[in-house]
Amino acid sequence: MCGIAGFLDLKRRFGNQDAAALARTMADRITHRGPDAGGTWADAATGVAFGHRRLSIVDLSAAGAQPMVSGSGRSVICYNGEVYNPEEFRSELELRGTRFRGHSDTEVLLEAFEAWGVLASAKRLVGMFALAWWDAHRRTLWLLRDRVGKKPLYYGRFDGTLLFGSQLKALMAHPACGQTIDRNALTSYFRFGYFPSTHSVFENIRQLKPGTALEIRIDGQCAGEPTEHVYWHPSEVESQGASANGHDLTNELDHLLCDAVRRRMIADVPLGAFLSGGIDSSTVVALMQEQSSRAIKTFSIGFEEPRYNEAPYAKAIAAHLGTDHTELYVAPKAALELIPNLAEWFDEPFADASQIPTLLVAELARRHVTVALSGDGGDELFYGYPWYQFGAWLNRISGALPLAARHGLAALLAAPKPAIWDSLAHVLPSSTRPDRLGDRVHKFAGWMKLPTSELIFREIRSLWPQPEALVPGATEPVDPIWMGKTGGAAPDFRDRMPAIDLVTYLPDDILTKVDRATMAVSLEGRCPILDHRVVEFALRLPRERKVAGANTKLILKDILARRVPRPLFERAKQGFESPIAVWLRGPLRDWAEDLLDSTAMRAEGLLHPAPIRQKWAEHLSGQRNWQYALWNVLMFQVWKRRWT
Repeated sequence: MCGIAGFLDLKRRFGNQDAAALARTMADRITHRGPDAGGTWADAATGVAFGHRRLSIVDLSAAGAQPMVSGSGRSVICYNGEVYNPEEFRSELELRGTRFRGHSDTEVLLEAFEAWGVLASAKRLVGMFALAWWDAHRRTLWLLRDRVGKKPLYYGRFDGTLLFGSQLKALMAHPACGQTIDRNALTSYFRFGYFPSTHSVFENIRQLKPGTALEIRIDGQCAGEPTEHVYWHPSEVESQGASANGHDLTNELDHLLCDAVRRRMIADVPLGAFLSGGIDSSTVVALMQEQSSRAIKTFSIGFEEPRYNEAPYAKAIAAHLGTDHTELYVAPKAALELIPNLAEWFDEPFADASQIPTLLVAELARRHVTVALSGDGGDELFYGYPWYQFGAWLNRISGALPLAARHGLAALLAAPKPAIWDSLAHVLPSSTRPDRLGDRVHKFAGWMKLPTSELIFREIRSLWPQPEALVPGATEPVDPIWMGKTGGAAPDFRDRMPAIDLVTYLPDDILTKVDRATMAVSLEGRCPILDHRVVEFALRLPRERKVAGANTKLILKDILARRVPRPLFERAKQGFESPIAVWLRGPLRDWAEDLLDSTAMRAEGLLHPAPIRQKWAEHLSGQRNWQYALWNVLMFQVWKRRWT
């Protein structure tokens, strides 16, 4: 696991020494991603320069150092990630006459690209990766990102220079990098709590999409113009139909997961796993322990607030499996001390509040290991999120009524103020009385007015349903996926919701959070459930093997039940969260009040304070729980103070 950075300067403004020094400066901004070593390579004649920071995991010798030049001298690679099937390539390449200098997967990738090309090689890779490859023979720069977006790769073009890097701060170190806040993209951030990969907080910078390669030639009429190649997309997998072994699907998935875990247990450094006690992480740990001759090191975080505390469940699973378990109960003070550093690690505004416990468990694990496996991906692949059931119900309701009738119903429901609905709820017994009925009714009314299923789902997933109200003069960019243009999408809306999350929420939120949190402490995170072979299997799996009513992850539970008694893991889903709502009314109140000062926001001119202050007042009064919407704004304000 590493950090990469570099540039292609078509105007060739630097000599070799200056170009290498600039690439080193860019890479040094992300030293936390690779504290073990650093290197640079530059070719002033073509304007290409690479910078690298190394976290040594496999082949700890100098033979694995980067940037790496091929044996022929024709090409150079700068690579972040891990490939888990390098031996399959190595044996074929050796038959072609390739002589390897070490046993790193970096060298295998480099020689494979020369032998078969980037796209053909990428389709065969098992792993996570984001890389740059310079082909001197064809005078072409390639950028490549793994299929589901485990590893980040930003790029931007400014005044004849293409910049790239693992994190935004690496690009910001280059003098050509523009740092104008993209006000339109900011509305997407306020809606979702993260920036979609098609944008970033700055204009003209974005991330390479998962499953995509970018080709940039420096000669010819279109010199410097990137050509995008999609080598993998989930919609193409779905169109291939269901798995053939219908009668033995559990065994098939069991075998795939065992192999995915086994491959990710290969390392020349200490290895462990995050264990929350939920289905996904428990399955990964169970498979790890089954394949290990010694106790696997597992790590979990606990909170004193029972609603947010999964530590007892993790401890019970660890005891049953016999892992070497470490848990840490976090006092509010320790968690709050992290908050000022969030903007430093995440580079751009990011508002998934589970970033706090993720950082804490990563920090705990790093005291003992250098690699940690996690259970990320299970919810998207096996329908684990509760909003899928809610979205399906809402879609049935809206589908039963014409749009005009839905507008009428919405007007009727929204006529009484939320407080009136709340007072009406008090006539019900306390055991059946819904919490914040008025707020829920008004949200339901808003959803009923939306014309399509995808827009209803977007609204369910929104922190600020009208984000343009927060950013004066901005226009929200709408991804075609929210307009039903997903390409090969499943006809049933119950299948489209997780398919949308797989290409939006998973890479742009979940995997971003895991990458930044683990890399902040120089820890390599590996996600076996997101092995692309497991992903493809899950996409072809009949829905009835994933979910039945409110019972989700059916096939994963069957696999886990082969190793862990069901009473230890069958319970209501509990998200990996922290008690933000309580903290905002208590120890974080003064901090938040300062960041949400209406006079300061108005003077800065980026945000409209009125809707923000209204939610802040309602939250403090206890009338509403606006923790996530407010955290969204607070993380932007913290970022702005750090980086602008």
